[in-house]
Amino acid sequence: MSEYNRLALMLCVIIVLVIAIFSISYMLKARNYNWEKISAYECGFQAFEDARSRFDVKYYLVGILFIIFDVEIIFLFPWSLYIDGLFLEGVVSMIIFLYVLIVGFIYEWRKGALDWY
Repeated sequence: MSEYNRLALMLCVIIVLVIAIFSISYMLKARNYNWEKISAYECGFQAFEDARSRFDVKYYLVGILFIIFDVEIIFLFPWSLYIDGLFLEGVVSMIIFLYVLIVGFIYEWRKGALDWY
């Protein structure tokens, strides 16, 4: 039962720390708002009134490209650490995985997702 008590104590400490950090950041935040600070900056254009408006497909392609490279790194790092212990089946499955990722990369390249002009 002591393991559950330690877990409950750790959960309580985490909750108190989260509340304290949010409270301190709320009290210390800057109160002077500026149009430049609160404007949309991530996507490069202002928000539309209608969510069904058309916009460039490159935003989707860049998102797909980001996911492709994220997934590739997540799977390649542990694979590279244990490549000595893998048999032929592990090496072949990773080659197939890399082939699929390369096909996705070539698709994005042909669609022009990497051209920013």
